[in-house]
Amino acid sequence: MKTTLTPEASAASREALRRANVAFAHAYPGESSRRQPVHTVYGGAHLFRAGTARKMGDLALAALRDHAADGSQLAHGLGLPQRGGFAQRVHDRVVDKLQREPVEDFRIDFEDGYGHRPDSEEDAHAVAAATEVARGLEQGSLPPFIGIRVKSFTEELYARASRTLDLFVTTLLEQSGGRLPPSFVVTLPKVTVPEQVTALAKLLSELESAHHLPPGALSLELMVETPQALFDARGRPHLRSLVEAGEGRCSHVHLGVYDYTAALDVSAHMQHMLHPACDYLRDTVQVLLAGSGVRLSDGATNVMPVGPHRKQGDTALLPTQLRENTDAVHRAWQVAYRHTRHSLERGYYQGWDLHPAQLPVRYAAVYAFFLEGLEPASQRLKAFVDKAAQATLLGDVFDDAATGQGLLNFFLRGLACGALTEEEARATGLTLEELRSRSFRAIVQGRADASR
Repeated sequence: MKTTLTPEASAASREALRRANVAFAHAYPGESSRRQPVHTVYGGAHLFRAGTARKMGDLALAALRDHAADGSQLAHGLGLPQRGGFAQRVHDRVVDKLQREPVEDFRIDFEDGYGHRPDSEEDAHAVAAATEVARGLEQGSLPPFIGIRVKSFTEELYARASRTLDLFVTTLLEQSGGRLPPSFVVTLPKVTVPEQVTALAKLLSELESAHHLPPGALSLELMVETPQALFDARGRPHLRSLVEAGEGRCSHVHLGVYDYTAALDVSAHMQHMLHPACDYLRDTVQVLLAGSGVRLSDGATNVMPVGPHRKQGDTALLPTQLRENTDAVHRAWQVAYRHTRHSLERGYYQGWDLHPAQLPVRYAAVYAFFLEGLEPASQRLKAFVDKAAQATLLGDVFDDAATGQGLLNFFLRGLACGALTEEEARATGLTLEELRSRSFRAIVQGRADASR
């Protein structure tokens, strides 16, 4: 057939297009294939021990036993449905999780959860915490994700923050024989300008070189806690610039909703996760980092699930005091449950926890979210895979290839955190090997190849 254009005539524009497409694919690699924890527990560095995760799990199990011993009580405390044994399924999986892997991610905190202390004291705590991490690494008692949060890189705090980082990493590598825990990360709080991130990236690179670690072994994550982290002095979006200043090391961005709302002069009694300013923050961060591969984490519920009455010595609490304690814990749980559900519904699959008794409600909210969506997601993914990536209509929901990967991600997240079982995931018609490939495109291609 006769055409007008020749490859030579369009060679220059074609090459420009190729470069632009390659650059776009590099800038927007899409969803990371790595597991994302459902939470990060922040705890003061002075309190961290090799067995902290297990201790928190035991305290969380005790809180669950005292205030929601079965599915019915959990349903009453959180407002979960009980039909078909739903609340009991959630309860059973929460208990299993707290026994098996109570903490998914832990951040040893040298910032807000630690405070300002004499230099000698922070030096000692940095060395002691690193020694405990090395011991936990040897014992296998660390959570699957762990890291430290240093102080911010302001003029006043840079020297202190960088010294703590150096002391911690140096001690850890000396005590562990040069090993880092898997998924170890350094959190930089209150970021405002790219140069702060670049400075941290340079320090991490120097530490890697000095200790013969592979480049990129030390990753970082940023905390967005001020409006200046979103926009520069001229009002231009620059969050992406902050991430890029990490020179490929930035894996996560965490939101700090209380510092953020305080910076907007929101009254203290109105500072909470559901404030409209926090939704703007979530939406803006999502839009600016969509497709970048950087994982997002929401903030924390600052209402602690603690009853008003404490046991004194061997004297048991009165029945009325026990009821008042449970009522207080349930009220705090309901706040945390609403906050977690709100985050999940807006596409934030990770948040902060600050207290062991928050762990049961974190997992209950996450598990209820996944179990509610299990049946329709199974039907849609099975139909979509069966049609080998052809657009399919099931009921009134139309799926395309991107949705296929989104449905697969639903099951990957649910499996990773314990919300879903392997048997429930296999109801999609996928094998465990196909699920572990983490790629809808690879699954479809594999099935197409097998059918030839």
